[in-house]
Amino acid sequence: MAFGRSSRRKRAVAPVTLKILVAGGFGVGKTTMVSAVSEIRPLRTEEHLTEAGRPVDDTSGVETKRTTTVAMDFGRITLREELVLYLFGTPGQERFWFLWDELAQGSLGAVVLADTRRLEECFAAVDYFERRAIPFAVAVNCFEGAQTFPTGIVRAALDLGPDTPVLLCDARDRSSVRDVLVELVEHALARTGRLREPAGT
Repeated sequence: MAFGRSSRRKRAVAPVTLKILVAGGFGVGKTTMVSAVSEIRPLRTEEHLTEAGRPVDDTSGVETKRTTTVAMDFGRITLREELVLYLFGTPGQERFWFLWDELAQGSLGAVVLADTRRLEECFAAVDYFERRAIPFAVAVNCFEGAQTFPTGIVRAALDLGPDTPVLLCDARDRSSVRDVLVELVEHALARTGRLREPAGT
């Protein structure tokens, strides 16, 4: 029986898609992180800060910030041909936290972006993912001019367990953000038991 060329062609395999959250406090660089690594034009829901919002938007330490995410940021990155990540950046202000539950549905894990100048800004995100047993990694955004602390000090300050990855990164740099995402995916897959050795190995 003769086979045509088409029968010998490698079948296209649909990539595995994973949902990842990028969370953290107001002004820590979430929108920047998603934009830096996304291979598509990122979706942003930024609005200008107004005088009406000053009583509820704490801009201490980020006085030059003029916009804020009011719903989410969205981007996509292909880690490998068969693995695609959809990135959802969460809003940072407390008045928009009600959106987190919606965004968290179906997520594999989360990156909690931290700024050591305002480390308390990421406490809420750490607490949120710990309470819901959602795997996460803490990425310390190394801002220009900010003091860099060893990851062990950051881990102790956030009271994190030894298994939670704590990484230094530059949210503006694509390769740095990609490294964080790879570390998170490996951690989250191991935590959820989806990285298991095949039977008989």
